[in-house]
Amino acid sequence: MAEDTRRSSAKQTGQGKREHVPNPRSGGHSGRRESAPQRPDAPAQVAAPPAPKVVELPETITVRDLAARLEVSPINVIRELMQNGVMATINQPIDFDSAAIVASAFGWDARPIAPPEPIPLVAPQEPVATRTEGAAESVAPQKPLTLRQRVLVEERAEGLVSRPPIVTIMGHVDHGKTSLLDAIRRSNVAAEEAGGITQHIGAYMVEHEGRKVTFLDTPGHEAFTAMRARGAQVTDIAVLVVAADDGVMPQTKEAIAHARAAQVPIIVAINKIDKPNANPELVKKQLADLGLVPDEWGGNTLFIPVSAKQRKGIDDLLEGILLVAESVDTIKANPNRPAVGTIIESKLSRREGATATVLIQNGTLNVGDAFVAGVVSGRVRAMFDFRGQRIKRATPSMPVSIIGMSDVPEAGDIFEVVEDERVARAIAAQNLANRQAKAAQPQRRPTSLDQIFAMATSNQVKKLPMIVKAASQGSLQPLVEQLNKLSESLNAKSETPVQLEIILQATGDITESDVDLAIASDAVIIGFEVGLDPVARRKAENDRVDIRIYDVIYKLLEDVEQAMRGMLKPKVVERVAGTAEVRQTFKISKVGIVAGVRVLTGVALRQAMARVVRKGEVVHTGPVASLKRLTEDVREVRQGFECGVALEGFGDFQIGDVIEFVVQEESA
Repeated sequence: MAEDTRRSSAKQTGQGKREHVPNPRSGGHSGRRESAPQRPDAPAQVAAPPAPKVVELPETITVRDLAARLEVSPINVIRELMQNGVMATINQPIDFDSAAIVASAFGWDARPIAPPEPIPLVAPQEPVATRTEGAAESVAPQKPLTLRQRVLVEERAEGLVSRPPIVTIMGHVDHGKTSLLDAIRRSNVAAEEAGGITQHIGAYMVEHEGRKVTFLDTPGHEAFTAMRARGAQVTDIAVLVVAADDGVMPQTKEAIAHARAAQVPIIVAINKIDKPNANPELVKKQLADLGLVPDEWGGNTLFIPVSAKQRKGIDDLLEGILLVAESVDTIKANPNRPAVGTIIESKLSRREGATATVLIQNGTLNVGDAFVAGVVSGRVRAMFDFRGQRIKRATPSMPVSIIGMSDVPEAGDIFEVVEDERVARAIAAQNLANRQAKAAQPQRRPTSLDQIFAMATSNQVKKLPMIVKAASQGSLQPLVEQLNKLSESLNAKSETPVQLEIILQATGDITESDVDLAIASDAVIIGFEVGLDPVARRKAENDRVDIRIYDVIYKLLEDVEQAMRGMLKPKVVERVAGTAEVRQTFKISKVGIVAGVRVLTGVALRQAMARVVRKGEVVHTGPVASLKRLTEDVREVRQGFECGVALEGFGDFQIGDVIEFVVQEESA
């Protein structure tokens, strides 16, 4: 039978396949290769093609393990098997002969080996501290393990079983994320869950061919990353929705960056294929340019055409999600232990008190269990599924709404069952004390250019995650190219290089979403000829995110190079010392237009630069010409007082304008 299968495989041809011709001296797959000596007078021979790579395979192997050894997608392996008349799922074992045919199609020479020893799931943790002779001990700061990582590290491999995948829908606004979620919910809610959604709790489960999938319908990529920044990695798979009639948009690129930073698989749902101007091939090309290459083009990303409006392709999307889930080893849990999960959302109800949506990620939750969630404790008095029906137990990947909390927890808090309420209250009190102590201390600064300087001088090999924003696409692309060339050039000359990793490149001002991604990824934000959103500025100051904005490209490249070489100069940052609102204007001879203002926050300074902000946009930046309190020149005017302000080269004040007084100072 194996010989017939090989013969049928040899007849097949196709683009991208290489026919494997065994060496007649090798005796097939298992013989020893020998080469006869060539006579000096022998005629010249045509150069033989390069020998295929060798892979050792056991007598039986699953499709997933075979794909891993061949370094290809499981989808491509399944497709090759189907072309050879073998129908197999991702976890189904196949014999050596079938596996050898697939290996040959991908340029590998299969050799039989004995069955390998099983590899334990839990790997030893890497040491967090290293010591070199004659040097002080250096402990690199490490992030705490996410709950998903804890499950795989702390649980015994034999106790882990597959659980339903948890999926987040992401993408650009108006590309149909909500419509797609509604179509999935209406079309694929399990039969026993009929009756409609009676209670919205931010997550729900659907069923496809007897298997369940959990969808989170509240997080956009901002909330997705904000939760990840707190250590709550809840998503297993990200579905990127792209409209076939619109293509890749700015928020599409942001969503890709956030999903990649979270290191979760991405499935692309090309929505709105029913529209007459739909162009799915253009979407594939645009995403391929961003690194998401369709599996049909030889890549590893599933692209599934759907129409949320006509409910087309929904089953294909769910099947793709389950296929990807089977190939991911981290979607596991131990149901035979106390529950651990994450708070998805919470609220305070007059009738029910504090309630919260909990996504169970490990163990089983029962009514009556005592629990702690951050600084909140309690006992599960009642539990409801996503339909609002009362239940008594919840298993891994199941979203539930619970009642019985002492207070309202925060989204992203870890929910964990403990022995009794006394223990829960003690742990909650300790968590509260820890948070208060942490708030009183200087906050940890994410990776900055100053830290890269310190790493470079101490010969530590580190990565520099970077978010790059520019005013236009014409300036963004050359800037990114220059940064990549700079990184390659420095790494070629250094034995301990700093690896530059651009996790997001986009046009437009720096926004709160950029700051969230920087917090979650320990990234530096570099801006070129862009503005900084006021909300993003406040968030960056609170979380100590390093943002650097440049108007001259060579200065930008110089700072990055000096940081990576370990020669960074002290950082000069802008600080808004105070703000004032224009209440009226005056025209004074020999002076010009003077604004009568009231200081809203901080201090108005004479020796400062001033920014005039009108309806959220900066209309002028320049030095302060004069600052008067009544009739006297003053150096500063404090909050709550009124004064007159004149700016050099500007007099087009309007009532309601806000003047920001900006000073520059070296960062500590």
